[in-house]
Amino acid sequence: MKEEKPITVTSPLLPPLEEFIPYLEDIWSRKWITNNGHYHQELEKALCDYLGVEYISLFTNGTLPLITALQALRIGGEVITTPYSFVATTHSLWWNGIRPVFVDIDPATGNLDPEKVEAAITPRTTAIMPVHVYGNPCNTKALKEIADKYGLKVIYDAAHAFGVKRDGESILKAGDISTLSFHATKTYNTVEGGALICHDAETKKRIDYLKNFGFAGETTVVAPGINGKIDEIRCAYGLINLKHVDDAIAARKSVADTYREALRDVEGVRMFEEMPGVKSNYSYFPIFINEKEYGISRDALYEKMKSRDVLGRRYFYPLISEFSTYRGLPSANPANLPVATRMANEVICLPLHHDLSDSDVARTIEIVKGR
Repeated sequence: MKEEKPITVTSPLLPPLEEFIPYLEDIWSRKWITNNGHYHQELEKALCDYLGVEYISLFTNGTLPLITALQALRIGGEVITTPYSFVATTHSLWWNGIRPVFVDIDPATGNLDPEKVEAAITPRTTAIMPVHVYGNPCNTKALKEIADKYGLKVIYDAAHAFGVKRDGESILKAGDISTLSFHATKTYNTVEGGALICHDAETKKRIDYLKNFGFAGETTVVAPGINGKIDEIRCAYGLINLKHVDDAIAARKSVADTYREALRDVEGVRMFEEMPGVKSNYSYFPIFINEKEYGISRDALYEKMKSRDVLGRRYFYPLISEFSTYRGLPSANPANLPVATRMANEVICLPLHHDLSDSDVARTIEIVKGR
C-alpha cells in the first residue's frame, strides 16, 4: 500500500527562488541589511497600497507590535480582551503590567461579544483589545460606540486579518491601532514579521521611535524603546510574496468552498457562515464538533485524523484564561466564559493552504464524514 504523505494544517507561502535571488544580490551590493533600509521602506509603501491604509510600521515579529501599541497609547490599568486567541494577545498586556479582563465571545464569529464588553467596564478599564478571530471581522461599530461612550482606546489584534475587507474597506482602519502577524503560518508571511497600523503621522513617528530603542536622532533617545526592527532580507521576501498572495488566497478559497459544501449536512459538525460583505483571506477553516450529535468527541476525531497523517489543529485550545499565568484572575472563571469554553472544547481547524491537492482535501473530508 502506498504510504500517505502528511497533510499539514498550513504551509508557508514561499517566494520563487528565481525571483528572490536578484533581491539578495542587490542587498549584498548595498551592504545595508537592517535599520530602515531600502526594502524596508519599499515594503511599507507596498503594504499601505495593498491593504488600503495610510500608515504602517514593520516589526520583526507579530508580538512586538501589540506590546508597542500599548506603549504608544500609554495604556495601563485593566484592558478587556478575549480568552479565545493565541497567547501573544494577552502576553502583550502582561508584559506592560496591565491586568487582562476576559469576557465571553459571540458563537457566530468567535469574536468578543460587545454586550459582555460593556458589562465588564470598571473605573480601572483603559482599553479594549479585541481579536479578529480566524480573520472574521469583529463588530467594530458596536465596540467603537462602547469605547467612545466610556473614553476607551481600542487596539485590534488583527494577526489573522491580512487583506480582509468589509463593504470594500480594510478592517485595519478600525480602532486606534491594529496589528498584523507575518509569521510563516499566516496567509501572507515574511518568515517572521509583523506590522502596526495607525491613522496619523505623529503616532507612526512615536511607534518608529519605540521600535528602535527610542532613538529620535543619533544622540537623542526620547523613550525607553525596544529593538523591533525587521531586516532587509525578510522585507525583500515580503515584497515578492505580495505579488503571489492573491493567488494563494484564491487557492485557499477553493479549498474552503469544497469543505463547506461537503460538510454542510454532517450531523454534529458546525462551521462559521460566510459573513455578508466581507472579503476573506481564508486564514483558517475551523469546525466545531458536538460530541453527542457527531458520535465521537473532538479529541477522538483529532487523533483519528493524526492516525491518517492529517494534521489538524485545536485552535484555540485551551483558552488563554486556563493557562497558569491567568487562571487565578476573577475573569478567568469558566463560569464567566461559557461560549468560549464550549468552542475551545469543540474546535478543530482543518488543513487549509495553497499547497493542498484535490486528493488532500478529499482525504480530509473522508475522515471527517466517515467518523
